[in-house]
Amino acid sequence: MMPGSAPAAGDAGMFVPAATVGTVLCCMCGVAMQPNPANMCARCLRARVDITEGVPRHAAVVYCPDCSCYLQPPRSWLRAGPESPELMQILLRRINRPLARLRVSLSGAEFVFSEPHSKRLRLKLRLRREVLHGVVLEQTHPVEFVVHDRLCDSCSRAQANPDQWVAVVQLRQHVPHRRTFLYLEQLLIKHGQASLAIRVAAAPGGLDFFFGSRSHAARLVDFLNTIAPISTQTAKQLVSHDTKSSVYNYKYTFSVEICPICREDLIALSPQASRDLGGLGPLVLCVKVTNSIALLDPLTLRVHHLEEKKYRVYNFKAALTSKQLVEYIVLDIEQESPEISIDGSRYQLAFAQVARVSDFGKNDTIFTVRTHLGHLLNPGDHALGYDLYGANLNDDDMDTAMTRHNLPEVILVKKSYEKKPRTRRWKLKRLPVEEDAGNKAKGEEERRLDEYEAFLKDLEQDAGMRFNINLYKNEDYRSDMASTIGDDVPTVPLEELIEDLTLGDDEEEDEEEAGNTQAGMVE
Repeated sequence: MMPGSAPAAGDAGMFVPAATVGTVLCCMCGVAMQPNPANMCARCLRARVDITEGVPRHAAVVYCPDCSCYLQPPRSWLRAGPESPELMQILLRRINRPLARLRVSLSGAEFVFSEPHSKRLRLKLRLRREVLHGVVLEQTHPVEFVVHDRLCDSCSRAQANPDQWVAVVQLRQHVPHRRTFLYLEQLLIKHGQASLAIRVAAAPGGLDFFFGSRSHAARLVDFLNTIAPISTQTAKQLVSHDTKSSVYNYKYTFSVEICPICREDLIALSPQASRDLGGLGPLVLCVKVTNSIALLDPLTLRVHHLEEKKYRVYNFKAALTSKQLVEYIVLDIEQESPEISIDGSRYQLAFAQVARVSDFGKNDTIFTVRTHLGHLLNPGDHALGYDLYGANLNDDDMDTAMTRHNLPEVILVKKSYEKKPRTRRWKLKRLPVEEDAGNKAKGEEERRLDEYEAFLKDLEQDAGMRFNINLYKNEDYRSDMASTIGDDVPTVPLEELIEDLTLGDDEEEDEEEAGNTQAGMVE
């Protein structure tokens, strides 16, 4: 205790009464309660004042069973899952005007379980309103929505006639493989750009996307322009017109051609192109294709990004493609420079002694080459590369480069791993593409399966490709199904995989319980 201060009442032995909250009697039933401006308890207030008077208890919502969309008046269709926040917003908008007219505020809402076949959606609302001199009363209010099935405009056109499309995007690439379309398919799935298509059909050299609206097709073309070097041409054909109202109906066609340069292609630059690109090449490798083309000189590690408009000026072709890769075995390697990183990829110059795997037991031909894969290759490893020593080339720029420069006999492209098939713990989603079985050539199915397997291996080896797409966990994968693979074989880390949503009959009760638990408050 400080000098000169008075002792506390408790310390002096005095009686100190406990602080109590004052109560009054309800003017209606006489129950003790805390005072409020109405001098009425909560039970009497609820009995005499109904804040839900005038709030609708029944409403209707229109649902498209084909595309799982709900009608948002007047003409918008929004996709929403069962008991999802999107569905909650659609339903609350149906009763928002009556609440605003009655000056009732919404403090919370949650779903109430209803059988899926009952065509009913039930909500339990918590409404709040000021009554009797500033007293705020909160009350629950159930609302039942009747679901009316009706096809949306796009689905009704597709049901009536699948060929009643308004716009088509014809996506083409003139190359002997479909690796580009496999990668584009995953990008379209991740960003949902093909979800508005009425149907997707396979065509020679590409895919056809049919849409019920020109704006949807134009949106897809704009997206393709951001992820790939493309050139676009448009056309339209008059279908019908009304002379009285001057209404014309057209069918629109977007012809989109992707640049024929793909990743891992070997390109021989013309002397003019080499000079304009700062003395690059003349032999370059395509290491990445986005909305520009990344060209790497494997002998100097110089990288140049070429935009689509600039590419159309030179319009060079690939001298050798990934279909012509030859397998080599590394006999010896000697690093020449330290490892560097360019655009997120690692490179290191080195001298390597390699021999073709097909020459083992036949001859002793050994090649000493300069490569950019010094950070990956070790003696005894296998690598894939282009055989300029024995290749039959039909390219004018390559012939010019051979006469003016001392070109290497082998250009190594990437490290090769064991070809033993194995079950993967991850999987990819695919677009529902319509195939014309009558026009398939002999062995076409086997060739496409091989290309898809090569694409999966590229995803395992390149983390940059995996970054732009979604990989899902394979529910059918078990640890005892995993085959024995080497330690250096690249695999996809488990943290990069996404749980795939699957709705099964045996999980219906668990998911319904989880949905009711996750239905939160809506402010």
